[in-house]
Amino acid sequence: MLDYLLTSLTAALTFQFLLERVAFLLTALAYVMRDILLLRSLAVVSGVLWFVLMYFAGFSSLALVEQSLLLTINVVRIVMLVKERRGVSFTEEEQELYRTVFSRFSPVEFLKIIRLAEWRNGGPGELLAVQNQPVNHLIMIYNGEVAIVKEDHEVVHLRDGTMIGEMSFLRGGNATATVRVVRPTRYVAWPQEDLRKLLRRNPTMDVAMQSVLSADLINKLTSETAAVAASAGAK
Repeated sequence: MLDYLLTSLTAALTFQFLLERVAFLLTALAYVMRDILLLRSLAVVSGVLWFVLMYFAGFSSLALVEQSLLLTINVVRIVMLVKERRGVSFTEEEQELYRTVFSRFSPVEFLKIIRLAEWRNGGPGELLAVQNQPVNHLIMIYNGEVAIVKEDHEVVHLRDGTMIGEMSFLRGGNATATVRVVRPTRYVAWPQEDLRKLLRRNPTMDVAMQSVLSADLINKLTSETAAVAASAGAK
């Protein structure tokens, strides 16, 4: 009889231990999710597990009520997020842009960003920025090719997904290079001041945009380095 009780107790403790570990892992995983809907969904699952553990561990009624309140808040927010996302629709071009560049934004956040922008088409020879001149727009190349020219020297060609005017947007000041369209190019242009105002009102969007711009600067630096190395090798 004693052996049976000890075995049952050991099994119960093992099950409780496993539940605690699973609940902890789900909570930790929720914190690293960039998608807020997925984050809250994981928080709900882990919250239910913690509630069960707290109930059988004999936590006070107040603690259980507090845990229930947290669960309710997350469930309500999930419902609101689902409703918001169902009301969001993008064109094919916007969907591609969202998947490839702006995936750090929620659909609703991206909708705010893209509605502020203007889609434009540029022909060969058109200048999107002029070195040492003011830059009024932050531009992203959707499809096409541009040349970066510094001091009358063509440095590198850039293509889809490249930002133009990001240094001016981040730090202010004039363009650091001239940007010339090489072949028919479709691009997106945001009025810099309007975009700054939007990001100031939405801190999470500001963080996401900083990430997009940082990735673009790294890619641009890599491209310029490769171009310089290729030019030196050719000589």
